[in-house]
Amino acid sequence: MKPKDDILICCPSYRRPTQVDTLKYIPHITVYVAEKEADAYRIGNKGAIIKTMPDKIQGNIARVRNWILDQNPGRIVCIVDDDLQYIGYHERNVIHKLRSEWEISRFLVKYTLMAMDFGTPLWGINVNLDKQCYREYTPFSLTSVVLAPFMVHISPELRFDERIPLKEDYDFSLQVLNKHRKILRVNKYHYLTKQGGSKTGAGQTGGCGTSRSLDEEKRQLALLQKKWGNKIVQVDGLENNRSHSSEKTKNFDINPVVRVPIMGI
Repeated sequence: MKPKDDILICCPSYRRPTQVDTLKYIPHITVYVAEKEADAYRIGNKGAIIKTMPDKIQGNIARVRNWILDQNPGRIVCIVDDDLQYIGYHERNVIHKLRSEWEISRFLVKYTLMAMDFGTPLWGINVNLDKQCYREYTPFSLTSVVLAPFMVHISPELRFDERIPLKEDYDFSLQVLNKHRKILRVNKYHYLTKQGGSKTGAGQTGGCGTSRSLDEEKRQLALLQKKWGNKIVQVDGLENNRSHSSEKTKNFDINPVVRVPIMGI
């Protein structure tokens, strides 16, 4: 397997022509943008591989991800966010980052082959950089969700649910687990995105921030929970009994807890 030829790294971006941080980290990615924004992205990112999609596709990240998958049938497609800062792992209480394109390519090949050996069409890495989530004695798992900032699709047949574009990655993982009964998640490694580096994603413009609000987060979480049931998708604070509205907002967690009823690691 030749990573640059066989694994296509795709990076959807929207209204951030001068803020594609992932290009600084992985220069050979393909950035997908709306046709009307293509010139601004090419000017702001000299030498980058920029591909366009119809303007009507943008505005819904689930629809964008589906469009990218549809354009690359039969391929191994790694989709990453445009604000990816690094991929790394903990060792002796120090975070070690994959720094070179060679390291990243080798990493992609290694775990893509492992996912293929396991017979799953999807793999990803730890969704939290906190060392408490590192799981020293469980370097990988097969029944945990992986999220959109870093997903590797191997000839995918499933598609993202366009009704819930703020929680499409949770839903997609649940679809894969429901059909294939496993996802490879490499717990040793984690990613950091600019938005993931703070609770609010302060300073970020464009992207999903154009449609994200607390009310919309609650609406889509409720839809996700209705689709999969409240035993699988558990939401902290969606039905908070506190009397003061300010406390309800403060205690609301926009990220669901997913408990998959599948035996295994």
